[in-house]
Amino acid sequence: MYEIDFVEFPSSSAAGSSGFFEKAFGWTATAYGPTYTDVQSGGAVSFGFQQDTAQQTAAPLVTIRTDDLAQARASVEAAGGIVTVEPFSFPGGRRFHFREPGGAELAVWSPDS
Repeated sequence: MYEIDFVEFPSSSAAGSSGFFEKAFGWTATAYGPTYTDVQSGGAVSFGFQQDTAQQTAAPLVTIRTDDLAQARASVEAAGGIVTVEPFSFPGGRRFHFREPGGAELAVWSPDS
């Protein structure tokens, strides 16, 4: 199973960005520390704001959910993708980033069991 379910945006203020969406649309924000906020819109795709410049991507980061992170990595590499960030843990799961042949960076994540 592979499905797009999350988009991460670079932000100069994670709290400011998420607060805007709470006020404008009534969506729910959860802060995971001072530099990262998750926003639930009630739809199939949620999103987050990354304020930490050391972890920000240059553009929004589309994130694909899977049940098998190792298999996803093998599939990405077999199709010509290049892993740009090795798998790492975060609250709720693990993910890695990759660049597809056209240059876009995306991520694949797997929830904790």
